[in-house]
Amino acid sequence: MRNCIIFLALATGVVDAQTPVKLVSGEVTAVDMAAKQLKVKADDGSLYTIALQENAFVQRLPFGETDQKKAEKISLGDVAVGDRMLTRGPVSDDKTVTAKTIIIMTKSDVAKKQQADASDWQKRGVAGTIISINPATKEITLNTHARDAKPVIVEVSGATFRRYAPNSIKFADAKPSSIAELSVGDTLRARGDKSEDGTHLKAEEVVSGGFQTIAATVVSVSAASGELVVADLKTKKPVTVQTNSDTMLRRLDERMAMMLARRLHSQEAAGGTPAGAPPAGGPPGGDRSGGTPPSGGFRGAFGGSGGPGGGGDLQQILGRAPQLSLGDLKKGDALIISSSKGPDSSTMLAMSLVAGVEPFLAAAPRTAGQVDLGSWNISMGAPEQ
Repeated sequence: MRNCIIFLALATGVVDAQTPVKLVSGEVTAVDMAAKQLKVKADDGSLYTIALQENAFVQRLPFGETDQKKAEKISLGDVAVGDRMLTRGPVSDDKTVTAKTIIIMTKSDVAKKQQADASDWQKRGVAGTIISINPATKEITLNTHARDAKPVIVEVSGATFRRYAPNSIKFADAKPSSIAELSVGDTLRARGDKSEDGTHLKAEEVVSGGFQTIAATVVSVSAASGELVVADLKTKKPVTVQTNSDTMLRRLDERMAMMLARRLHSQEAAGGTPAGAPPAGGPPGGDRSGGTPPSGGFRGAFGGSGGPGGGGDLQQILGRAPQLSLGDLKKGDALIISSSKGPDSSTMLAMSLVAGVEPFLAAAPRTAGQVDLGSWNISMGAPEQ
């Protein structure tokens, strides 16, 4: 419900001056009718108990509405697990919020909003890699990785910023940000009004992140824990790779791998990666759905448009590739692994992990004897808002 958070002048009764008041929004995880309480996982990942005061108001905000005056009165029994909730009240040390009024968006309305937001991001959004940043004019130039596309200038004055947290693949962990945190080579997606020729965009919202992609070979695998140790082909150092239910695990068959290798050869013959593109590793493809937060968090989409071997083309190829089981990996298997950049280069939480890439790596150019993954690029798509 981030896009439709409304200002709530919620009555909370008499509150002790020393008791902090908290605005909580998140997903309902349990409803206790007897105790008149809700369990909620907030958007920041924290768990709260919402205790309703006597004669508390429970209201449902219809889909598409942002005005609290349009909310409809419902009973606590009408609230279901998976609904979104917004309330304000005094919070105790055990994270119990005493609420006089709570606003609900039903799970079905959340799904409608997801679809509407995803459609709007596709229609009014742009995604790419940052080529340059002008803090004075508040303009950011993007390489969208689309074939024959011109750079896009994004004007961000007045835009809201969020940024993926290091070593997190969930948009729920993204933090409020600013243009000062952006760097050349970062991935950025913006939504706003485009110019007629598509080369300029006046941004309303900006989402960014720093990502890394490595080529590696398997050293050892612990399928039970979802963890493996790999040897980074660039640094020659071991890296511990963690996976979870959000990680995209795929194995390319030989035909797909050879096709990507041929495209890589074709692109290199045509002059390499688009001008201004970073020399190695685009953003990963693990955070993949769109819309309003489902099930305790945002899982923004990483799709996008792309040229040979990159962007949405690569995303679609991987989407059709067979699922990979970690237990099927053997020592020495080649992998391409993508993640957000964390503070410790010896560990990474994989957004995508792809096996069967030997033909692609064999075709990849070498710089000082190291594999260049510049054309392996999965562009960042619409985040859930």
